[in-house]
Formats: sequence, C-alpha cells, structure tokens
Amino acid sequence: MNPDEFRRAGHAVIDWIADYWATLEHRPVTPADPPGTVASALPATPPTAGEPVGAVLADLDAIVVPGLTHWQHPSFFGYFPANTSGPSLLGDLVSSGLGVQGMLWTTSPACTELETVMMDWLAELLDLPPRFRSTGSGGGVIQDSASSATLVATLAALHRASGGRWRAAGIDRRYRAYTSVHGHSSIEKAARIAGLGSDGVRPIEADPETQALRPAALRAAIEADLAAGEIPAIVVATIGTTSTTAVDPLPEIGAICAEYGIWLHVDAAYAGAAAVCPELRWSHAGLEYADSYCFDPHKWLLTGFDCDAFWVADRGELIEALTVLPEFLRNAASESGAVIDYRDWQVPLGRRFRALKLWFVLRWYGAEGLRAHVRSGVALAARFADRLRADDRFELAAAHPFSLVCFRLRADDDTNAELLARVNGTGRVHLTHTRVAGRYTLRLAVGSPQTAERHVDEAWDLLAAAAGDLLTP
Repeated sequence: MNPDEFRRAGHAVIDWIADYWATLEHRPVTPADPPGTVASALPATPPTAGEPVGAVLADLDAIVVPGLTHWQHPSFFGYFPANTSGPSLLGDLVSSGLGVQGMLWTTSPACTELETVMMDWLAELLDLPPRFRSTGSGGGVIQDSASSATLVATLAALHRASGGRWRAAGIDRRYRAYTSVHGHSSIEKAARIAGLGSDGVRPIEADPETQALRPAALRAAIEADLAAGEIPAIVVATIGTTSTTAVDPLPEIGAICAEYGIWLHVDAAYAGAAAVCPELRWSHAGLEYADSYCFDPHKWLLTGFDCDAFWVADRGELIEALTVLPEFLRNAASESGAVIDYRDWQVPLGRRFRALKLWFVLRWYGAEGLRAHVRSGVALAARFADRLRADDRFELAAAHPFSLVCFRLRADDDTNAELLARVNGTGRVHLTHTRVAGRYTLRLAVGSPQTAERHVDEAWDLLAAAAGDLLTP
C-alpha cells in the first residue's frame, strides 16, 4: 500500500467510523445471533490474492458489526464504561502510523518524554500528591490496564518486603497481600503470577452499610499473620469498587500501612477519573499515604482502550524490582542516569506510543471539557436514581457517588434476574448485575459521551414496564 493508496483507503475508513458513530443510537446494543455466527460467515482459509479495502469494509458491515456488543452505544450501561472519542482515535492512528517502539528513551526520545509530561499533566488534573510527580522521586507510566498496574505494584512491594532477596531466591510463600472482599479479581491474579498463590491474599471484611473495607479487620489480619510468622507485603485499597463503587477509607488504611511498613497500592481504575472535578476529590482523601496509585483513562476519561495511568512515589524501588539489562540494550543515555527507560516500569519489554492519544484527548477537551463529561455522567446517574426512589417497587442497593447506580426490585433473586434478562433482551439497552449483601442486584453505569437524558429515561421506562409484568399476579 503506497501513500496514495493509503490516503484513499484511510479516508474510506475514517468515513466508515464516522458513519458508525452517527448511526450507533439506532442499532441494537447487543447481538441476538447464537455463538458461532460470525465464525461460520468467515472463509475457512485466508485469501490467495489481495483484496481492496472496500471489500473488507463491506464484510465489516455484513459480518462483524452485527456480531458486536456496542460499547460506545449511548444505551450501553453495563460493567464500567470503556469509551473512546474522536481525539483519542486520531492519536492512536498517529501512533500506529509512526510505529515507534518506546522501550528505551534512546529508541524514541519523544515517546518517553511526552509520556512523562502527560502523566504529570494527569497528576495535576487529579490533584495527586506531589510525591507522584516526575519532578520528585516518583513518577507515572502508562500500563495497559489496572490489572497490570496491580501486578507491577505487587512485584515492587515484594521487592521492598524482602529487601530485594526475592529476585535472587524466588518467592517466599509467607508473603501476604490484603484487600477488601470487594477488591478486584486482578488482585488475586497478581498474587498468583507473583508466586504467592491465591492463599497469599487475605480478603478483609467490608462494612455492610458502606461496602468499604473495615480498617479494624485489616489490622487484625495483619497482626494475626505477623504472629504466625507471615510477612505482610502489600495492601490494595480501592476507590470505586467494581460492584458498587464503594470507597475504602484511605486515611485509616494508610496509617496502618505506615505503622507496619506495608506497601499501599490504591486501585481507582474507574472512579479515579472523577477527581478531575474538585467537588469529587473527597474520594482521594488519604492518598498521600499511597506508594502507588492507578486509574484508567480508558474507562471514564474518553481515551480508548488500552490506557491505565500508574504512579509510584519512589520510582527507584520499582526500577530495582523490574530491571533486567542485557548487553544489547545498553546505551550511553541510559547509563548517564539522565533519562527514563519505561521498560523498567512494566512487565513487557516493548511498548506502544500510548501517550499520543492522551495528548490528543487532553488538548482537545481541556480540563473543563473533561470535567463536563464526568459531571454529566454523575448527573444522569442521579436522575436515574431519583426515578428509582419515586417507585416503591424498587430499592437502591448502595450509594451512588459517581455514575453507577445499583438497584433491585423488592423481590427475590430470580425475579430480579428475569427483570435484567427481559430488559436486555429488547436490544435497546444493556445492563449487568452483581451481588450486594448476597442479593442479586442490577447495575446501570453511565459513561458514553453520547448518553443523554432520553437514554437514561428509556432504560427506566423499560425497567418499569418489565417490573409491572413481573409483579402482576
């Protein structure tokens, strides 16, 4: 594909994406076809001769799009948002076109330096503690997801807890990690990968009212492990748990970690974006205790997947834990100590130029545009919650400080599961579920930049109508 061919094909692809976004609201949110439909429509063997882009786009319309769950749909309310935007897509396009590999500063200086500045910009937007800025002892790096950030934090915590011995001697299975019973599944996965095993994670009970980790229970677990000869290595606290967006009490948790010398990692994958709004920064109280912190711009900050922003208070500890330096990577810039080599801040060696899409997003929207987006999500969630409160058939299952609302019918689990199935079966909206206090609970998460009041109202109307059918004798 020469430059002229690329130009023509590129225009066609951009037009296709723009048309897709323009018509998205009128499509079913989820596909209705059975498993295997897409695979059976594709040839069993690759083409012998090349095909024009027009043919690929035609099959994209005919085969792929009908089999998609449309995460950018304004009525997609499932899980947490994973939304992109025009500026993000354009930044990714430039990144792909440049095709640089940013493992070392010297392999693409601009790739590294733009990322460092973008992470400082984000730290400023969220008003993170100064210790996370690159101008001090800490700094930020883009990971692919919060799961990788938790793994990296776990490895750095083990390095600290063992005095660096784990690198040479392997993992002592006596090291322990702690998190709320509502902590993300990636915490257990990180412990497994790091060699601690699932038994190495201590689930700490949560307050039944707030769903937040109980500091007294954390202290008791730490003291019991110490008495048994175990070694507390890391506590993972959450700002915005996956089920209900509960906020763990960081001031109390941080004080306990400081007392016992335990690494504190704060997972704010979804809710961290809310801190761009000053009125929502209450959720970050106590963050000055954290050794590491992450949130996902690819969830609620209009930046396409994958993009997790991860900071450490002491980059030296992280680099010591992860660095491996073969001869073929040695270079004068790295040995001078004057540059950052992000290969030492992550598990993979190679890395994409992800900072470009952040740069495009931050410059296009600015701080005020991003705040307007977050505030819109919060307001739409509050509007939906008000409709719930006004209907005695429903109840809120948890607080809704951000843009997620957890609710259920005042009925048994089977009835609530049927309610979700009927509403999702219309293809007009998509919600997901969790369990709160052991009970089946529906979740409505707002996040798409295209979501407006009419979409939230339609979700409510569908739920109310289905509830009427289910509760009618």
